[in-house]
Amino acid sequence: MDYYGKCIEIVIEQLEKLKSEKSNPEQFLEAVSTSLQQTLSAQKHAFVLEVLSGCLEYRKLLTIVVDAFYVRDGRLCLWADYSLFEVICYLAMFQLDELGFQAFCSIIKSQPAGKACKFLKFFFNPLNLCSWIKDEWSLIYETAHVKENWIDPLMRWQPEVQRLINQLEGVRASKSLDMKTKAKVTEPKEFNLTVPRPRAIPMPEPVSTVAKPKPVPQSTYQEPKEQQLLQMVKRYNRRKAEELLLKANMEELRCAMPRPHRKPLAQDSKKQEQHQPTPRIRRTPQLTFFRPDNFPVKLNTAAILREGALYQRQVEKELQRVDQLVDGAGDFSEFLEWQKKMKTRDREEQLAAGECRRLQGKLSHEEAILARQNLMQENKQKADQKKEEMAELMLQRDKRRLQEDKSMKELVEQVIEAQKNIKLAQMKLVKSRRQIVQELMEESRDLLQRSAEEAKEEQKRRCEVIARLRALETQPTRKGKLVDLTQIPGYGLEGEMSVVELRERLAMLRETQRREEEEKRDQINQGKRAKSQELQNTLEQISLCRAAMGRTAALRWEEKKAQAAAPGTPSQDERVLELRRRIEQRAAERRRHTAQPQVSAPRAVSRPQGAPAEAQHWLQLEQSLERRLRAQQLGDHRLEAA
Repeated sequence: MDYYGKCIEIVIEQLEKLKSEKSNPEQFLEAVSTSLQQTLSAQKHAFVLEVLSGCLEYRKLLTIVVDAFYVRDGRLCLWADYSLFEVICYLAMFQLDELGFQAFCSIIKSQPAGKACKFLKFFFNPLNLCSWIKDEWSLIYETAHVKENWIDPLMRWQPEVQRLINQLEGVRASKSLDMKTKAKVTEPKEFNLTVPRPRAIPMPEPVSTVAKPKPVPQSTYQEPKEQQLLQMVKRYNRRKAEELLLKANMEELRCAMPRPHRKPLAQDSKKQEQHQPTPRIRRTPQLTFFRPDNFPVKLNTAAILREGALYQRQVEKELQRVDQLVDGAGDFSEFLEWQKKMKTRDREEQLAAGECRRLQGKLSHEEAILARQNLMQENKQKADQKKEEMAELMLQRDKRRLQEDKSMKELVEQVIEAQKNIKLAQMKLVKSRRQIVQELMEESRDLLQRSAEEAKEEQKRRCEVIARLRALETQPTRKGKLVDLTQIPGYGLEGEMSVVELRERLAMLRETQRREEEEKRDQINQGKRAKSQELQNTLEQISLCRAAMGRTAALRWEEKKAQAAAPGTPSQDERVLELRRRIEQRAAERRRHTAQPQVSAPRAVSRPQGAPAEAQHWLQLEQSLERRLRAQQLGDHRLEAA
């Protein structure tokens, strides 16, 4: 038991160390193997490394079980035992068949019995293993692999582990009984208290008779008639609105393409007016176009009007151009040729600028390498200076510590001398406090007597006020008041009227408002009909313009395709030549620096070996730039054709 207990303690210590450092697991295992190889035997070393590497490899599976244990059954357990539960879970999952049940029992018994018993009872519970643990592990590994390699072996060992759990619980119970028998039982003793005197029975206070209050009228708990009428009107309006919505949904248009609406005859219009008292508003016609990639696009009202205005402006511009040609205006062929030449010159300048940017990037790369080499030399000098400064600071720290030790010794001596005079000061303080307590007790007695006298006077005054109020309540009062709705109040205000006249005027005002709303609704319906007809005409004009523009665009594309030429190479100007010359100078200077024995950094040595890779990188950049320019020219041709 001691053998396995020490090994488990080493594993737990290393896991806690890994969590605190947060280093790479592989490097950590190598460092642990080298450090433990000198202190442990070969067998212990192999066991510790195997358990530690297994805990790190299957950490996801272990954290699922241990986190659930802390949430459900281990709420009172310490988080410092997290690594212990991980090790127990790993041994039960992967090492139980190799170690054997006896070795596993000895490992569990070497740990605290209460913690190990609680975790094993949670982990080997068949309900947990076959339900959520299996589902969580199946998210990481395949379900068949989880069931065959982990769930089935654990269920096979479950009866024997249950016996071990019962044995650990018996050990815990026996230990608790031994502790109870060894401890001394406290025997309570009765307090020697004085028996209080029996209290005198107080005189009963006279019960005052109160007059019976009036009952609350039933109208308080009922809603007024106006509120009930408003609720009925609201329900009727809602039902009517739902019927209108259902009717509008049933008669909705069933296709997006507009259909020509014929004007009904006089007789049909009369019948329609009889059946439909309110005119139905037609929806805005929509036009569906198909793009080249077979995706339908629906145009709304704003898009139709915008496109119609665009085509109208194009037609007006074309008519103005024809009028100018008829009047004797010149052609734009010379301007188009000049524009083409300027575009070619701009394209050549763009290519030259791209070549300059590429060479500038290469030049900055060479300068960065030189700056890195200079920086390494400066850092080496700074490191030497830092070492000298640290040595001086260490000497100063030693001197400061000696001075602090001396000051602490002197302070201790002063404290010892001060403690000798503490007892005399305490005696004086106790006497002064006793005098203060006696004075406070006398003052509190006087205050209690005064407060009792004031309370009696206040009680007498309240009784007198209550008697006056009850006398006022017994006096008779007038109960009711008559109200005449046709009578004018007579306050002398402008426009004063009775309630009946006010109701009549409100009814007249509602009738006028209803008439104005109907007239406004008719005007809106007429405007919508006119707008829908205008949109229909615009859609027909748009379809004609699009067909004509498609034919002209196809002809232009065929002409441009025949006249298209390959893009030219960027011209060599003075800036490009100057940048190349500077790059060669920097490269030669860098080679001289790398040839010197003083600067021997591993990165600088590995640069010449990667020269072919660097040349290939710049070649790929040039090719990507050429492809981008070709794509840009092709896009310009397509835009001109469109």
